[in-house]
Amino acid sequence: MANRSGKMEKVVTMNHLAKIYKDKKVFITGHTGFKGSWLVACLHLFGAKLKGYALPPEHPYGLYTLMQPLHLIESIYGDIRDKEKLKEAILSFQPDYIFHMAAQPLVRKSYEQPIETFEVNALGTANLLEVVNQLKGKCSVVIITTDKVYENKEKDLLYKETDELGGYDPYSASKACTEIITASFRSSFFNSTNIAKHQKGIASARAGNVIGGGDFSKDRIIPDMIKALQSNQVIEVRNPLAVRPWQHVLEPLGGYLLLGSLLNDDPIKFSQAYNFGPIPNDHLSVKVLVSEAIKSWGKGEWIDKSNAQNPHEAGLLKLDISKAKNELYWTPKLTAAQAIEWTMEWYKTECENSIAFSFKQIENYMQL
Repeated sequence: MANRSGKMEKVVTMNHLAKIYKDKKVFITGHTGFKGSWLVACLHLFGAKLKGYALPPEHPYGLYTLMQPLHLIESIYGDIRDKEKLKEAILSFQPDYIFHMAAQPLVRKSYEQPIETFEVNALGTANLLEVVNQLKGKCSVVIITTDKVYENKEKDLLYKETDELGGYDPYSASKACTEIITASFRSSFFNSTNIAKHQKGIASARAGNVIGGGDFSKDRIIPDMIKALQSNQVIEVRNPLAVRPWQHVLEPLGGYLLLGSLLNDDPIKFSQAYNFGPIPNDHLSVKVLVSEAIKSWGKGEWIDKSNAQNPHEAGLLKLDISKAKNELYWTPKLTAAQAIEWTMEWYKTECENSIAFSFKQIENYMQL
């Protein structure tokens, strides 16, 4: 938080967040996924009371699957499109905070399953917000979308929160729809003029390309690269020249948790959209990302597999994070190179030690 002199103080620390979330009831959709499982681990360390709603985990070595024996969260397996089941899960819990991460998160899969992508990402969010409108008490809600919600001009510019929404592919378009739906519910049912009655703060978070340990999703660069490296195969890279706002998973999670806490303090001020990404000069191409990862791993090779048969994916995407920096006093702690190093170190860790290593990375991050 800023003091009266305007000087920035470090806020995304273990002690600060632990004080906020300790014993608070936090509901997480998509808690079995990559980012969701890291959020569960963070909030567990902070002493929060957790309940999750998601599809069963897909990957036997994903972080959530590895954490399951620890019983860190009350878990409900269900589809976000099942409004009645979602309603029962939320209303029976009466959460203080909701972090909505449930999504179909893959661009290439959205070409294969466009209708499901729109149903899950757009209508699933509408289902959630309709249930939130039935909560009787105070609740702070953070809707997680993506950096890809902007109408991409394929130019070297930084997209800010007031820029035009859009989306070439079904995934990006569905997330732009999610932003529009969130804004509509905020205006229609959670308007600041009626805050004393509804007591809800609704914000959206647009994060960059997130990397970190425990991601085994199909058609993502880090999981594809790890699979090739572990089997001593050449890494096939679809879009080596594409530039993205890469960041370690703990960067946006720290931003989400900070945003949630500020929403709780002042829902009128912070019920907005915020970008979370790297600093302007730290956006890397896929080629550089892969080269840095190979160097961290200690061996490996890659080849260019870009061709006209690949479905369209944005070639250039950068985020402007000045709003989060100026209003939330959030800023990334790791460079892109450090994010890559932290990620590769996770995958080099023996499986039986990965949970302890994950908690250690959280603690190390929060102390930066």
